[in-house]
Amino acid sequence: MNRFEFARATSVTEARELLAEKPGSVLKAGGIDLLDRMKEHLDEPPRLVDLKGVPQLNGIAVGGNGSLMIGPLVTLAKVAAHPAIRATHAAMAHACAEAASPQIRNVATVGGNLLQRPRCWYYRLESYPCLKKGGNTCFAVGGENRYHAIFAEGNCNAPHPSNAAVALLALDASLVLEGPRGTRTVAVEQFFRIPDQDPRRENAGDPSEILTAIEVPAVAGLRSVYASVKEKAAFDWPLVSTAVALVVEAGVVRTARIALGAVATTPRRAAAAEQAIVGKRLDEAAADVAAQATVAGAQPLSENGYKVELLKTLLRRTLVSLA
Repeated sequence: MNRFEFARATSVTEARELLAEKPGSVLKAGGIDLLDRMKEHLDEPPRLVDLKGVPQLNGIAVGGNGSLMIGPLVTLAKVAAHPAIRATHAAMAHACAEAASPQIRNVATVGGNLLQRPRCWYYRLESYPCLKKGGNTCFAVGGENRYHAIFAEGNCNAPHPSNAAVALLALDASLVLEGPRGTRTVAVEQFFRIPDQDPRRENAGDPSEILTAIEVPAVAGLRSVYASVKEKAAFDWPLVSTAVALVVEAGVVRTARIALGAVATTPRRAAAAEQAIVGKRLDEAAADVAAQATVAGAQPLSENGYKVELLKTLLRRTLVSLA
């Protein structure tokens, strides 16, 4: 790990100023993922700007209509346990409750979970000059790829690692970013980027911007759930995951948003599956059609074809659970 300065910010403005003073400086929230990357010399910032002392970034506000405003410094454990989130946006609570281990969930933040870098072992090992480190090779293509993406989106095959991002995509959430040019709001669906032009970037955020809030709209009659399959139940990243948000009236699906995780380089919207169930009664037959539609176009690598059947089964069971 390189030598670095540690600076504590007490406001968003001060944090931005501390970033700008030393080019290459990075923000620290919980620091779980960042410190791992620094140990492997993947990141060597001259300064860490700690956000823990910025009170406006650490809180959960519930609107009168049931909408949510979640600060990026809120821990995963607090999101998972929050009564209002569990009642109206259950998928978000479920996703945060399944991330990492209890010890990590009490330290790691929801903002950090969204912005973490991929867990691909070729990226994480300093000795491999992969695409994400400015190289010209995705070593997963001809190497060990059992945990990698099954949907081809550019040359990189590292699956997106965030639990929370999958739930927020299904819940049609937006992210508020503050930078030198002011404040902007970006839909989660537009925030994450496929590695087609620059594999070194996973999202549309600028290094000079700070994530200041997560906005989740209220939807009357919404039912939502997050589910995943992992090798180890206690502490592991998902092999496949899904978040489903439905409005069902008189047994018929009126609206549907389905998101997939750990199968693509970004949280993936399952548009074909949504179309398969909207206007239909949510039964096992409809769920099976949606599950088949979800994996259309999958292009597994040499060792991860099992993810196709695993994803179909997970989505089918998740849809039936909401009937």
